[in-house]
Amino acid sequence: MDAVAKKIMPPSSYLDNPETDRPSQAEVEAAVRTLIRWTGDNPDREGLLDTPRRVAKAYREMYGGYDMDPAEELGRTFEEVAGFDDLVVIRNIQFHSHCEHHMVPIIGKAHVGYLPDGKVVGLSKIARVVDIFAHRLQTQEAMTAQIAGAIQDTLNPRGVAVMIEAEHMCIAMRGIRKQGSTTLTSTFTGVFKDNPEEQSRFMTMVRGIA
Repeated sequence: MDAVAKKIMPPSSYLDNPETDRPSQAEVEAAVRTLIRWTGDNPDREGLLDTPRRVAKAYREMYGGYDMDPAEELGRTFEEVAGFDDLVVIRNIQFHSHCEHHMVPIIGKAHVGYLPDGKVVGLSKIARVVDIFAHRLQTQEAMTAQIAGAIQDTLNPRGVAVMIEAEHMCIAMRGIRKQGSTTLTSTFTGVFKDNPEEQSRFMTMVRGIA
């Protein structure tokens, strides 16, 4: 028998995006022209004439997470799963984000696990939640907690585990300029937080150790 999908209502805390007064397309393009001038280049030279429009379009894509609701992605669940109630882990979810301090890229991968409590969610939905939070101005610490919180609050599983490994271009491209260094963050809720054995099981599955 096919699994039966069930729509659940998301908690209000994940419906609200930060308040914003977005400027017009013309204002954005004017701001980009100003930045080009500030670098010392000429926004009227041939190679840069269309750059303001392209940057505005790119920003709409790279920061599209502000217009998306992670709870909606997680709202469709499946209850007929042949009694499965053990750990689900999605490894190596590749993402690109941007540091909220310097607006330069964060490039990494997320590993997400949860222990279902009577219902599971489509695997692609977990990856979409990672992308929603990645496509915002971020710190890695906050993004880790946001992913775990959205899954915990919406699905109400027995526990959620999230681990993120990422390279920050604000370290590689400027300041100390250390290429190749990575940052690891993790967040645990429910039984993962209370039971070190479950944390260890998640880490073992993430690392692919038999």
